[in-house]
Amino acid sequence: MSSTTHSSQALRQKRHFRVRRLVVGSSKRPRLAVFRSNKHIVAQLIDDSASKTLVAASTVESEFKGKATGNIEAARKVGEVLASRAKEQGISVVVFDRGGFKYHGRVAALADGARAGGLEF
Repeated sequence: MSSTTHSSQALRQKRHFRVRRLVVGSSKRPRLAVFRSNKHIVAQLIDDSASKTLVAASTVESEFKGKATGNIEAARKVGEVLASRAKEQGISVVVFDRGGFKYHGRVAALADGARAGGLEF
């Protein structure tokens, strides 16, 4: 591998660090961080000032067992589940961190599901 060739993972990491310079979560407005793999999608609400995950939802959880987990419907459902858990914690406003992924497809569906569940960003 030459020095000019980069893996897609390394390029995504560079994009994520570029976004993270500007996007910071606090206890009043946590960061909604998204990670997408080929099979699953994970979303977390993170308080960066305390370095704590406040709420999390994922397609790895038991309620998604036996269902398709790598599609847009599953991503929307994860967003809705995350929003309902955030409401239980008293969180209604977040800042969105797409994690270096393009804002379309499953990432956009997760964001739409979170908005439908009542989160503002």
